[in-house]
Amino acid sequence: MSESVIREKLKLLPDSAGVYIMLDREQTVIYVGKARVLKNRVRQYFHDTEKPPKVQAMVEQIDDFYYVVTPSEVDALALENTFIKKYKPKYNILLKDDKTYPYIKLWTKEEYPHISITRRIKKDGKYFGPFMGGVNCKDIVDVAAKVYHIRTCTVSIGEKPKKPCLNYHLGRCLAPCAHNISKEEYAALVEKTAAFLAGDYGEAEAILIQKMQKFAEEEQFELALELRDKIQMLKKLGQRRITAMPKDVDVDVWGYATNGLYSALSLLVTRKGIMQGSLNFSEDAGAGERGENFLSFLTQYYANHELPHEIVLEEPMDDALFLEYAKGKAGRNVEITRPKFGIRRELLDMGTRNATEYLEKSISAIAHKSDMTVQACSRLQALLGLKKYPKRMECYDISNISGVDKVGSMVVFTDGEADKYEYRRFRIKTVEGADDFASLREVLSRRLKKLGTEEEERFSRPQLIVIDGGKGQLSAVKGIFEELGVEDIELIALAKQEEEVFVTGNPDPIRLDRRDYALKMLQRIRDEAHRFAVTYFRSLHSKRNLASVLEEIEGVGKQKRAALLQKFGTIDKLMHASEEELCAVEGIGKELASRIKTYFETL
Repeated sequence: MSESVIREKLKLLPDSAGVYIMLDREQTVIYVGKARVLKNRVRQYFHDTEKPPKVQAMVEQIDDFYYVVTPSEVDALALENTFIKKYKPKYNILLKDDKTYPYIKLWTKEEYPHISITRRIKKDGKYFGPFMGGVNCKDIVDVAAKVYHIRTCTVSIGEKPKKPCLNYHLGRCLAPCAHNISKEEYAALVEKTAAFLAGDYGEAEAILIQKMQKFAEEEQFELALELRDKIQMLKKLGQRRITAMPKDVDVDVWGYATNGLYSALSLLVTRKGIMQGSLNFSEDAGAGERGENFLSFLTQYYANHELPHEIVLEEPMDDALFLEYAKGKAGRNVEITRPKFGIRRELLDMGTRNATEYLEKSISAIAHKSDMTVQACSRLQALLGLKKYPKRMECYDISNISGVDKVGSMVVFTDGEADKYEYRRFRIKTVEGADDFASLREVLSRRLKKLGTEEEERFSRPQLIVIDGGKGQLSAVKGIFEELGVEDIELIALAKQEEEVFVTGNPDPIRLDRRDYALKMLQRIRDEAHRFAVTYFRSLHSKRNLASVLEEIEGVGKQKRAALLQKFGTIDKLMHASEEELCAVEGIGKELASRIKTYFETL
């Protein structure tokens, strides 16, 4: 787009709050930002003034832009986060580690509450955690059951009493389902359980010590040792308590470090006065201003994580905007503090040191990661003569045995990195027998038919599709592109044996240097597609009756099937059996054992 056209578009910008989206010449989103006043914010990028290197590099690639008006700036902040997740722009700071940690949930809305482990926070109970740094939630739940007899089952409790389950006989539950305990008595246990989960371990530790001593006196040493391990776990948790921190406050402490090109953040998580653990993040610094980058990162993080009562940080940012967003998400007030002294200052200094050290260690890793991902995509575009930078690559594979349980996989790489939330799997519906070519055509047809429909919102249009295979597989699916009139998506195939790349319009394969990061990226996406397809196939295959699976193996008759069934019982156990273990089954010789092993290795 010409400069004159952009200048005319700039004149039309409104005085409203909203989100602006920058596009490059290929109409790829390269930056998303939010603004209190769109007219003022967007025009700044096009002023002839000196800009930071990252911003200048981004501005030089802008070919067009558009914007979305929002009712308020806090709405713009939320929409900006949505667009960043959707488009993964090159010049935004991106939170790529969406790992969530487990919480223990007390189902307080139930008449007789139970506890469970979850990674999702909803407004339907009381949550404790997150549990980080090697703490096993199952051990915490186990202690709660053994000490306070809180139930861990989800059975409904009605007017008619039920027969007590095994947990009752093991002393882990008082069987409210059998009406063995009143609501008032159970409520008292729930209150004690809540205190325990919040970090009051003293009573539970004392009860476990008594039980351990009793088991030891009765020479039930295995049970005594199990309780000893639980007691040691509680002692370690107790040692994490920060005595100067209030027990009723949840605090997140954010340390931050940047060198202008890359940034690192270190998060210290404190719940009920107990240090739960720390997380470190390192990312490209982004093209926004420092405060904007930090605000964007926090918004992305807390979109998937629990908001604490208090956030401790030093970075300047728009506190009022974030706090309005946080209140809307958490349904309560959140406080931001920038301490000058005291325990919070000490924790903040610790977090800043952690971030600085992590950044120093991560710089070479970030650079190497860029070579393996974004730079590899650019290099692939040059080596194969692709029309567009392959920001979104999709790769497909088929898995089956003798035409049974045929499945297909679609894996997605964004900027050269696995984007697992975008993966899809297909169960082949129309193909008879083991015809991989026809299966590929079915999968690609189903995928490409979503383009140009409302489904494209969920399944973004790729720039490149990779097929696991050679010239035959490429030809098999090329016709689908022609039938559906798909011309703006390029298609290649990667043959495994010689690692040759086949492209449409060229009868000869392209051989890339085996050390080239572009080839390594293609190998990663191809291998990931195979892994994902095989995993899905095995999950379907394992649901079938083991006897029917054994019928597919030559030489395994009725008697041998019965012997294998008696020995292993499940497909999973049989799949992981060694040849020696198979030979130990009556009637299974070395040759047949090898055949069985080979059969399962090809799944």
